[in-house]
Amino acid sequence: MKQKTELGRIATRAAYEAGDILMASLGTLTHAEIETKSKSDFVTTVDKKSEECIVTIIHNYFPDHKIYAEESLRQAAGGYRWIIDPLDGTTNYIHGVPIFTVSIGVEYDGDVIVGVVYDPTRDELFYAEKNKGAFLNDKSIRASQVDQAELVLLGTGYPFRIKEYLDLYQESFKRFFQQVSGIRRAGSAALDLCYVACGRFDGFWELGLHPWDIAAASLILEQAGGLVTDFGGGTDVLQTGNTIASNSHLHPMMLQTIKDIFGGLVDK
Repeated sequence: MKQKTELGRIATRAAYEAGDILMASLGTLTHAEIETKSKSDFVTTVDKKSEECIVTIIHNYFPDHKIYAEESLRQAAGGYRWIIDPLDGTTNYIHGVPIFTVSIGVEYDGDVIVGVVYDPTRDELFYAEKNKGAFLNDKSIRASQVDQAELVLLGTGYPFRIKEYLDLYQESFKRFFQQVSGIRRAGSAALDLCYVACGRFDGFWELGLHPWDIAAASLILEQAGGLVTDFGGGTDVLQTGNTIASNSHLHPMMLQTIKDIFGGLVDK
């Protein structure tokens, strides 16, 4: 791969160090170290420690850069801003399920230009810089070329933050399930998108995601030749959180299915 910029090098370093923190505490959490933010949405002392590590590294090198992170600072866009999920897959982590990631995106004036997603359990680092391609452990990756629905493997996530859409989501699951070869629910949206980027999945959909869930991984997928839109087919996915991702060949089919089911209820 081409040499990383300073932004990319620091984002990578922060992801690796945060990943070390996650692995050091995996399987050791007590109930006292787990807080409930809302129903089915948790934060742990390890989330916070990981985020503190990332923010400290960023500010050591870029003291004037802004931070938009899941557990602490939520600074407005403008100039350089780092979008951070210190532990994507907290529920998995709490239960010892080894599917979770560190996600770090860097945007400039609202445009994501660097994305890093690190899976510490497999020591897999997904990486992209805008207009420079996408990589997994420094090897170039591309989205799949699958264009026949019956050969497709999709990823998804349940809308646990917006359960008022559960019936519609279940209808979308049913519709896709009848068309494709299989569907997986891993529990980390960032990792799901990266799996589309490297061809392990062919597509993905989920409602109600946050910018820190998808900012870095969306860039990685786009640089790998894939496509990410909201449920209306637009580019406001970081604002709406309603996400359709694919290898690009499948996008018309996936988008039409979502529009048929959700209609004007989302992404108006």
